[in-house]
Amino acid sequence: MLLAGKSALITGSTGGLGRAIAEGLAAQGCNVALHGVLPDAEMTPAVEAIAKTHGVKAIYDGADLRKPDAIAAMVERTRAAFDDIDILVNNAVVRHFSPVENFPTDRWEEALAVNLSAAFHTIRLTLPGMRMRAFGRIVNLASPYSFIGTINRIDYVTTKTAILGLTRAVALETAGTGITCNAVAPGTLPTPAIKAKVKGIADAQGISIETATKDYLAERQPGGRFISMEGVAALIAFLCGPAARDISGTAIPLDCGWTVS
Repeated sequence: MLLAGKSALITGSTGGLGRAIAEGLAAQGCNVALHGVLPDAEMTPAVEAIAKTHGVKAIYDGADLRKPDAIAAMVERTRAAFDDIDILVNNAVVRHFSPVENFPTDRWEEALAVNLSAAFHTIRLTLPGMRMRAFGRIVNLASPYSFIGTINRIDYVTTKTAILGLTRAVALETAGTGITCNAVAPGTLPTPAIKAKVKGIADAQGISIETATKDYLAERQPGGRFISMEGVAALIAFLCGPAARDISGTAIPLDCGWTVS
């Protein structure tokens, strides 16, 4: 129970990787505030299940990350529920696929707000409490596209690259305070969207899901397999624990060698 008595806010955690991160932190005794765009009633069973399974406090917040005032309210509600916020995981993300010249301006502004500015706001709002307690852990979710480029994803590549700069700047400003700030960059995860894409490839080519998965990943991850969400969650739990007190300002890829291939 590395994180017993600690409390965490995880943005974008109604499902997929964010939910796995919340579960991983709760399994280490951490109270967790989940966040997303689903209605409160729809998330109630999941929140109650986490609390019961791990013996921790769990809440849910549906703040609109495009709005700084909504982010501030979410932080205050989380602080009120748990006394304060020891751990912050910025996982929420939006993305749109389009060539630069056709990219909708509203989708660009949304990506800047949710993928980047929201992380800035959550960090600036939680840092004072972390400084008072001389303890804090901030983890920003990056991507292989934080290190390399690709086509038709200008919003994602730009914001995920900027997340590294944010991480480094905060790490330096908090050096020696008991607060750390790191980025974790998972490769391709078995999300519903990716699994649907792989199934489409399999159906179109008349091949098995297994073969389609290997073909799809062959262009990305040398390991030829999806990245485990539980593995990402375990790394983040480690970064939030006492053994990682001297790890700050880093960007750690979990991509089976994608970014070095």
